Amino acid sequence: MAISVVSSNVVTTSCDLYGDSYLEDTLGIFSRKVAISSAAALGVVALLAGCASAPADEAADGGSLALPCMVSDSGGFDDKSFNQSGFEGLTSASDELGVTPITVESAAETDFAPNIQSLVDQGCTLITTVGFLLADATKEAAAANPGVNFAIVDDSSIAADNVKPIVFDTAQAAFLAGYTAASYSTTGVVGTFGGMQIPPVTIFMDGFADGVAYYNEQNSASVKVVGWDVASQTGSFTGGFAAGVEAKTAAQGLIDQNADVIFPVGGPIFLSAAEAIKDSGKDIPMIGVDSDAYNTAPEIKSMFLTSVLKQVGVGVADVTIAAAEGKFDNTPFVGTLANGGVGLAPFHDYASKVNPDLQSQLDAITKGINDGSIEVVSPSSPK
Repeated sequence: MAISVVSSNVVTTSCDLYGDSYLEDTLGIFSRKVAISSAAALGVVALLAGCASAPADEAADGGSLALPCMVSDSGGFDDKSFNQSGFEGLTSASDELGVTPITVESAAETDFAPNIQSLVDQGCTLITTVGFLLADATKEAAAANPGVNFAIVDDSSIAADNVKPIVFDTAQAAFLAGYTAASYSTTGVVGTFGGMQIPPVTIFMDGFADGVAYYNEQNSASVKVVGWDVASQTGSFTGGFAAGVEAKTAAQGLIDQNADVIFPVGGPIFLSAAEAIKDSGKDIPMIGVDSDAYNTAPEIKSMFLTSVLKQVGVGVADVTIAAAEGKFDNTPFVGTLANGGVGLAPFHDYASKVNPDLQSQLDAITKGINDGSIEVVSPSSPK
């Protein structure tokens, strides 16, 4: 999806694109997925900076009084990952409500607080901050503005009546990915590396490694994970979420250890992993994160075995619409396999290459996770 990039503290308008509680059931979530997919296909960018003749809370046609807003982390809204998914969720919800949201991209962590304040100053009724790294700035803004509602993706550390966490038990879906990787591997080695060592990243790596271990247990195998050790919580990280030499080097380290499936966790760092794989001349598939990388990175879609889906857009859309309907509360939205908030993408080009029994095995594992007979726990799981 092509998205206009907005520099720090600058909001670009696109007013011509629009007119002037927590999930109740699984069906509600899947209806959100359909709407979000439609928004993504349209590639809509709705960024407002006071260009409308009247703000959302002055709607005279009976429309919503809400003015939903969003601040990205430094990855930006075109990161092909959680920021983009969140943006698409906000766009979908705003379209449904008939309002034009205000969104601001952050270029660095120093932009977080002033970007949030700019949205407070513009009268936003719900400000969604995307990412664990915005927790401190969100907490301060929420305390200073008790009349404004906030939602934050990937953080549940803020105890405030006007802050709603949007979090995901991605260990569950990553468990399925680890099982898949182990099943596909012919070298007996699979690898993972992350961007920053923070809970929203390590929860993927924990689930992945535990899924490999479960495969070994169920199939009397001995597939090895390189790049992450669950017990010691240590592994390979680039230190950030940008594609570049650090990510390529981390991926090369896994390739050098004979990994034949790689799971890069951290937004666009997978782009550098793809470069390392191409340079190696080896047939090594990757597993994407957050969104279905087969669709969001079509230029290298043939390199993805599957993706671990964290439906940030689903959570954002649900919370945005609930807030507009006067149903905002601080109860966390927790995405799980059971409610469709997390999941595993199709195998796409690898459908004919995986074990014919793999999908039925994954279905059985999913059922076990949902009914509690298979326990998937990470130190970073939502509490």
